Amino acid sequence: MTDFLSDAARQMWRHLFSVHLVVPFVFVLSGVLIMTGCRDNSAAPPPAPPRPVKAVTAPPPGGAASLRLTGEIRAHDEVTLAFRLDGRVVSRTAELGDRVSAGQPLAALENDQTRNQLSSARADLDSARAAERVAALNLHRMRLLMSGGAIARSQLDSAQADWQSAQSRRLSSEAALKNAQDSLSWTQLTAPAAGRITAITVQPGQVVSAGQSVMTLAAGDARDAVFDLTTTERLQIADRTPLKVTLLADPGIEASGTVRDISPQADPQTRTWRLRVTLNQPPEAMAPGATVMVTLPDSQPPVIALPASALTRLADQPALLVVDAASRLQLRPVVLARFDAQQIFVASGIQPGERIVTAGVATLQPGEKVLPAQEEP
Repeated sequence: MTDFLSDAARQMWRHLFSVHLVVPFVFVLSGVLIMTGCRDNSAAPPPAPPRPVKAVTAPPPGGAASLRLTGEIRAHDEVTLAFRLDGRVVSRTAELGDRVSAGQPLAALENDQTRNQLSSARADLDSARAAERVAALNLHRMRLLMSGGAIARSQLDSAQADWQSAQSRRLSSEAALKNAQDSLSWTQLTAPAAGRITAITVQPGQVVSAGQSVMTLAAGDARDAVFDLTTTERLQIADRTPLKVTLLADPGIEASGTVRDISPQADPQTRTWRLRVTLNQPPEAMAPGATVMVTLPDSQPPVIALPASALTRLADQPALLVVDAASRLQLRPVVLARFDAQQIFVASGIQPGERIVTAGVATLQPGEKVLPAQEEP
């Protein structure tokens, strides 16, 4: 009986081992063999080659390139002309570009109402003068009668008051007449000085308000060259250094000038300061509206000039991508002295001889390995 149980136990053990252990082991072994057979025995892929980039070698510091500005010729003294009354413009005798003399009529308002006011003022003055004469004669008679004792003192006082009242009315009528005459004269717009009409903003038939610009007069022949500055550090108002202004269409035509003024506040739209240069005996070709150029002298510390395409940003600071000795990129913050559309002028942050990436800076990353292709700075 004991042998029988032992044989049964051995058979059951062999059955469990063969079914539950051997079969899974076979499957696991098969999977390992399959995965081993499918493994790629080739070597790991080689690293990507360095990315070619355009770069320049930072030149030695030097004076910032002379700043060249483009501007236009303006009259030295410009006067905005306007009517002192509201009304409808009925005529305009001056055209754009006309030369006018002092006191010359330029435009006129409808004046029927002011003429009527003038006629009424004259009539009131005539009436007031007549009343004053009658009051004066009555006062004279009262004084004669008073000396003979024919009238009471109160009657003389009343005649005196009537004459004073008539005199006051006459003075008021004279002032009203003067106002009416002035109003009539203000319907005529005249040139306050000799010059040239440089702008016209109102046409006949248009209704204008008092003080509304009608036209602009360039008084005299003096002219200024007007430019826009991105910084005021290049020149000061006290700087009397002569500047050479040339005509853009013909650089051979030039005139010398000095700084007249620099606007104290930047224009809110353009963020630039207005520079006016008074010209000394400008040629006729430099007429108002002509385009001119000026080169400002260099008064700034030495800087490194680089192409504007090299500029990028690190947070809120200007920065450059510098290629180090291992041909990897470093994002370096810099300080700019100034910049324009073509160049940037670096005051600090890089050293002469360093290689600076000048193209595709927005697509590159710090630490990336590159192959710089040298180009002319």
